[in-house]
Amino acid sequence: MSNATRLAGSNEIGVPVPSIARVGIIGAGLMGNGIAHVCALAGLSVVLMDVKPEQLERAMTTIIRNMDRQVGRGAVTGAEKDAALGRIDTTGHYAALGDCDIVVEAGTEKEEVKRAIYKAVTPHLKPSCMLASNTSSISITRLGASTDRPEKFIGLHFMNPVPVMKLVEIIRGIATDEPTFLATRALATRLDKTISVAEDFPAFIVNRILVPMINEAVYALYEGVATVEGIDTAMKLGANHRMGPLELADFIGLDTCLSIMQVLYEGLSDSKYRPCPLLVKYVEAGWLGRKTGRGFYDYTQTPPRPTR
Repeated sequence: MSNATRLAGSNEIGVPVPSIARVGIIGAGLMGNGIAHVCALAGLSVVLMDVKPEQLERAMTTIIRNMDRQVGRGAVTGAEKDAALGRIDTTGHYAALGDCDIVVEAGTEKEEVKRAIYKAVTPHLKPSCMLASNTSSISITRLGASTDRPEKFIGLHFMNPVPVMKLVEIIRGIATDEPTFLATRALATRLDKTISVAEDFPAFIVNRILVPMINEAVYALYEGVATVEGIDTAMKLGANHRMGPLELADFIGLDTCLSIMQVLYEGLSDSKYRPCPLLVKYVEAGWLGRKTGRGFYDYTQTPPRPTR
């Protein structure tokens, strides 16, 4: 019996739940390699796909390094690490995803990029394959409608870094069917994640609250309320945040923060979501945070120094 026809069981109202044994992941960046990491450790077969061979090499190096840290902490054994790495196949071709039960898209947070990915991958997927997006803000209904399987399309938003953060947001589009929802919920549970189910509104739960706070911190800097260090210190010590909002923005990526604010501003038509002009300027300058070595802090220096 194939993975497509096997059932993991039924829920309390008798809806059959498709089984997931093989997971495809499109995009081997920070989120994609983290999703591959947790899926492989959970015993799932993984196909990690990226069109850039060097990105796949970096991804596997990152996965090995992060698993070694887990071994060092005693969270997993060396044998479990080796078995998990043996479950991950890498590829530069969409056709290699043809036998997957679910494919998780973890591309850049730009709708046109995601639509191009779906156009390229869907001809290679078996009819029963579910398609999930790791989008942090874009309409699941709209993304799903651009595919050949809107009823099997769902939002599966992992938090960064995926191996550490416990939360997964699950977002149903208007066309998402019950078996797809139940299967993705079972997958998240198997990955030892805590689930929050969100309605299909711009930015869902976490980023609907978090990113406007970051944007407001950038406004405080822009308007001269305080310095970078002053703002971050105030929020770490005054609100008990692990990271200040500007440090966190650098960690997330300023381009991602801007994309989410633009989705909120355009989707909700409320001026309170207007992206701060200073955030726009940093992105235009290519100062995107840690991944480019400079954002609100300069990471070419130790310790990192504020850039304003």
